[in-house]
Amino acid sequence: MAIMSNAPTPIDLAELISMGRQFWASEGGRAIRRAERACLGPMTERWAGVHGLEMSLGAPIVDMSTIPHLIRWSPTRECAESSSTLVCHPDALPLPNGCLDLVVLHHVLEVMPEPHHVLQEAARVTAPGGRLIIVSWSPLSPAGMARCLPGHKQRLPGQGSWRRPGRLRDWLAFVEFEIERLDYCGFHLPGMTPRNAVLETLGRRHNLPMGDSYIIQARCRSRLARHQPQRPLFGAVVGATRLGLDSRSRDVAARTSQDNAISVAQGAANEDVG
Repeated sequence: MAIMSNAPTPIDLAELISMGRQFWASEGGRAIRRAERACLGPMTERWAGVHGLEMSLGAPIVDMSTIPHLIRWSPTRECAESSSTLVCHPDALPLPNGCLDLVVLHHVLEVMPEPHHVLQEAARVTAPGGRLIIVSWSPLSPAGMARCLPGHKQRLPGQGSWRRPGRLRDWLAFVEFEIERLDYCGFHLPGMTPRNAVLETLGRRHNLPMGDSYIIQARCRSRLARHQPQRPLFGAVVGATRLGLDSRSRDVAARTSQDNAISVAQGAANEDVG
């Protein structure tokens, strides 16, 4: 008997993308994005490589990096921003192991029903020596406390599960990654948006765990780990009918999707060079 997955359908994810874009286009969303980009800026100077992937619910967050071929993710073609967008389920990336030098998860782990599967996929496609960047909401921030008020959990960014960095540290250790650095950003007083330059400067200088967001930069702990098959996190079983296919058909579809994704990526890279 086939085991059914409770993963969200592409339509559910498309609705989530629509909600995310509305939030990040709002005044509060733009303020948080500016603070996160300012915090990410110094990190990008040390990033090296050619290929990267950003999974986000809003506008690009690391487009200022020196990675020349940075592709975006979308759950459906309707939500795709360009012909080089990777269209797939977030925990079934049609990419080979270790093919990316940079993978960015921007506020997606909070809203995914199976976030450990998404993290495992991101770790799988990250190359030896590559970097995995996780941007998440901090539950100890003024925004984290405000989301406990009535009505705040029904809309972004209050939806989902906000986890402390320690929890993600354990998840990363399971997939053989270790945290290089942890930064907090988006400092402000309750009821206000992150606009105060003094608070932001002091908060980032002392790296106080009171910012709206925290940014984790992690790298693979062992080069050998990238070439070994990874067991499902916490013994979880991935349903054979996740995409509505039996196991044999799914393998064929995965190989075909992977070949198509590689062709698209190579074509986009040639366009960049041209």
